Amino acid sequence: MTFTVGIIGAGRVGSVLGSALQAAGHRVVAASGTSAATRHRIATLLPMAQLLPADEVARAATNLLIISVPDDSLAGVVAGLAAVGAISPGQIVAHTSGAHGLSVLEPAVELGARPLALHPAMTFTGGTADLDRLADGISFGVTAPIDLAPIADVLVSDLGGEVEWIAEADRPLYHAALAHGANHLVTLVNEAADRLRDAGVTNPEMVLAPLLTAALSNALHLGDAALTGPVSRGDAGTVAKHVTALSAVAPESVPTYLALARRTADRAIAVGRLRPTDAEPLLDVLAGHPESAAAVGTVVGEGAKA
Repeated sequence: MTFTVGIIGAGRVGSVLGSALQAAGHRVVAASGTSAATRHRIATLLPMAQLLPADEVARAATNLLIISVPDDSLAGVVAGLAAVGAISPGQIVAHTSGAHGLSVLEPAVELGARPLALHPAMTFTGGTADLDRLADGISFGVTAPIDLAPIADVLVSDLGGEVEWIAEADRPLYHAALAHGANHLVTLVNEAADRLRDAGVTNPEMVLAPLLTAALSNALHLGDAALTGPVSRGDAGTVAKHVTALSAVAPESVPTYLALARRTADRAIAVGRLRPTDAEPLLDVLAGHPESAAAVGTVVGEGAKA
């Protein structure tokens, strides 16, 4: 099964998926994009594709039209294509948004198009390294009508991936989970690197790489059993020191630290790694009452002297 493909929005995601489809034997005949970076990607990754306006891309894509634009722009692009009659009956119109399902494609469906939500669960840079990651195999969050499911399977297989079927109503939750895990991870890692620089560490990336790589691997394989550190041990005094140090150097980091530490404590308690009674001083610190931690520290100190 070979498709004649057009890509509207050949940015980081669209250009890479188009290149992968091209390598699998499909014909990517047209692509759209206005920025210099997008035009460069089309020239580099999709050399056989014509650079055309969006409506002309849609008309050239006799089998498969992929719309890869920002989430909040998707509905307007689909409605615009439908309004100018650029959608053909029987044409598969797919989008790559994780947050949207099939309903956003309704204007195209009304013209006889076949809708498909095809979201690659990967972060993209728009370069050839993304093609290597695709070849290694990733998951695609797919929502499709029953009759289109076999074709979706073929497309994902051609892209080297595995299908995860997502119900229409679950698309926002599915996308929230991915954004929470991937996007917030980037923020968290950079926050940690910044604080290490504040502490005088000259190469925070070298310090963090083995630690975070091991933590991610353990979390994926062991779940909450991978929890370590002062929160999972209920070390209220240590956490209070963290909050004091962050407040002095980077007060903007304190709310995030407290929120994540509280959620970590909740999960540690839920799986039995932290007893609720042992967690009470820690929870007081996280609620903004560090005097509990001070009391714990005094008791520990007196015990050491005895």
